[in-house]
Amino acid sequence: MTNNDIFKKLRVAHKLRDDDIIKILQLVDFRVSKSELNALFRNEDHPKYMECGDQILRNFLNGLVIHLRGPMPPKKNDTNKTKPQKKSND
Repeated sequence: MTNNDIFKKLRVAHKLRDDDIIKILQLVDFRVSKSELNALFRNEDHPKYMECGDQILRNFLNGLVIHLRGPMPPKKNDTNKTKPQKKSND
């Protein structure tokens, strides 16, 4: 199964349109044009077909996680584990 096949199946399973996919990719600061996106979903024998690279699929999956779950909450600093401050001898 190719990256293109995985991308197509995720698109159908989540009922995503081209605009939705572009917005999801923007969540992880990855820009892709509508024509590039359409080239990924064409048949392999089409002259304008483009193979989906690992980077595009990885960024889409990371963006999809953010889209479905929301952004990660900020990490809480543990106050008990802070380094003690040195006292100055004046």
